[in-house]
Amino acid sequence: MSAPLTLLILFTAALLEAGGDALVRHGLLATTGVVRFLFFLIGASVLFLYGYVVNLPPWKFGDLLGVYVVFFFVTAQLISYFAFGETPSKTLLLGGACILAGGVIISIGNQP
Repeated sequence: MSAPLTLLILFTAALLEAGGDALVRHGLLATTGVVRFLFFLIGASVLFLYGYVVNLPPWKFGDLLGVYVVFFFVTAQLISYFAFGETPSKTLLLGGACILAGGVIISIGNQP
């Protein structure tokens, strides 16, 4: 599998996982039972789709986990900011920089 396709799949999986979590969170904050149920149902479906997408390719997932964590962190922070209006703290940004650095180190270490 090509590197660009692998990165696209990992990004899609991160978007689905963080998006599914955000939908469940919206469900928890919903004011009516019907809306809550719909958010839970859609969130569960998106999370199932995440599990399918991330496990479909024939890769050793553990080998790509470091890169995936970077995608998940960045995606989760963007969703947190745009969907919930939560501004990241300085310590969160510092920790995120460490996550990004770790992903780069893992990527370099996995080169043939």
